[in-house]
Amino acid sequence: MKFFQYIFFAALIFHTNFVNAEENKAMTRSERADKTYEQLFLNKRTASPTDPEFMEILQRNIFGEVFYTGNLNDQERELITVVSLATMQTLPQLKAHIGAALNVGNSPLTIREAIYQCAPFIGFPRTLNAIGVFNEVVQERNITLPLENAGTTTDADRHEKGLAIQTELYGDEVKKAMSSLPAEYKDIVPDTLTDFCFGDFYTRSGLTIQQRELLSLVILTALGAEKQLSAHVIGAFKAGNDKETLLAAMVQAIPYIGLPNAMTAINLIKEADVDNYQPIYEE
Repeated sequence: MKFFQYIFFAALIFHTNFVNAEENKAMTRSERADKTYEQLFLNKRTASPTDPEFMEILQRNIFGEVFYTGNLNDQERELITVVSLATMQTLPQLKAHIGAALNVGNSPLTIREAIYQCAPFIGFPRTLNAIGVFNEVVQERNITLPLENAGTTTDADRHEKGLAIQTELYGDEVKKAMSSLPAEYKDIVPDTLTDFCFGDFYTRSGLTIQQRELLSLVILTALGAEKQLSAHVIGAFKAGNDKETLLAAMVQAIPYIGLPNAMTAINLIKEADVDNYQPIYEE
């Protein structure tokens, strides 16, 4: 009986998604922008009193086009948007999209962890700026701070647990690359990466490894960190993301980070030989 219930609900979801997709295709960009904007911000779109033409181009592009491209759901799209804006330090827009991320169903913990994930890549000061905006939004919604503790490591085991995740995704490439550094730096530099990025953040609850790798790729793309992108494309795939998801994430980020950096990542994703890798974290 449960099997047939599962088939029924799967068919119902497929039918609903198909109908919604057909309805969206029949809508104009402006109509789609109206629909998405209201879902995200719980308000109807209104014309800008100072720059109506520019804002119409912006909103039709983002909410009427980009949000309808690829296989991402609105929760994923808003997390990508949040880390893009945090990386770019566009804090007024970040505030609006943290609210939107909550409105489409992301938990406060998930959004907080997405922002925390930025720290190894953009540094503590800029991450603190984004955390400040997040705290302002959740307090306005009467959400009690601090949120629950998501840490899973101690000083005694952060290296071991971080190294386990890093090795699964990236092997020992960094250790080998840093082996020619002088004296103790050949160990300090790769160990800092292991402990800080993977031990302190990838081990936390609130986001899956698959989500963290996808968001890390978006952050690096926003930074224009081309040298790190190739490895993180493979890492994101090994974490359970397929090429379609990676490409959709880059398209989602374009309006916030600009075309040049996004196109660099898109070309690397397109050229990546992912057939030689087996996803480790399929969640």
